[in-house]
Amino acid sequence: MPVTPHTVSDVMTQTVVAVGRDAPFKEIVRTMEQWKVSAMPVLAGEGRVIGVVSEADLLPKEEFREGEQSLYEQRERLSDVAKAGATTAGELMSTPAVTVHADATLAQAARIMAVRRVKRLPVVNDIDLLQGIVSRADLLKVFLRSDADIEEEVRRTVVSPLFPTFSHTLHVGVREGVVTLRGHIHDSSLISIAVRLVRAVEGVVDVEPHLTGEPDTGEAPR
Repeated sequence: MPVTPHTVSDVMTQTVVAVGRDAPFKEIVRTMEQWKVSAMPVLAGEGRVIGVVSEADLLPKEEFREGEQSLYEQRERLSDVAKAGATTAGELMSTPAVTVHADATLAQAARIMAVRRVKRLPVVNDIDLLQGIVSRADLLKVFLRSDADIEEEVRRTVVSPLFPTFSHTLHVGVREGVVTLRGHIHDSSLISIAVRLVRAVEGVVDVEPHLTGEPDTGEAPR
């Protein structure tokens, strides 16, 4: 009863704005402004991701420009003080880069973003060569699936395999990504399984089960 989740490769952007480790400060700012991005991978060699430079890495240059911070604050923020004096991407970047592979599920990518508190992830292969980039907005693309597509997948991957005898009598409705299941089944213990499987379908916002059934007593039918 497999439910194949969409992967990062399905939603990532393959054309990526990136810079080399020797890119100067002003070039980084100009590139971000030109392409309307707030962070870029930093590459070495033939495209290996070695870090990420973001607007947050650039801001200390302005913040510490006039030296108004106290010695205590400067001691507490040694990393930012160092970045205030940095002039190249290699000096400014956050490293090692937080990355993801193209075959990771969207749920895995979302968890990495949440745990590491980043808004986008460079997508790399097994030797860290840049393949693309995925953002929070990309992960939300699954919720653009039509209700008809979601209904078809729920019927094909959940209802038909789980309730083969009752599938033709069960009603599956989808409205704005909310799936409603209605009907009678032979075993009420399968309701929670059905709900869990439906939630795993990409694009599902919520599940409203209105299923009835008899408890499974474990006795063979007579």
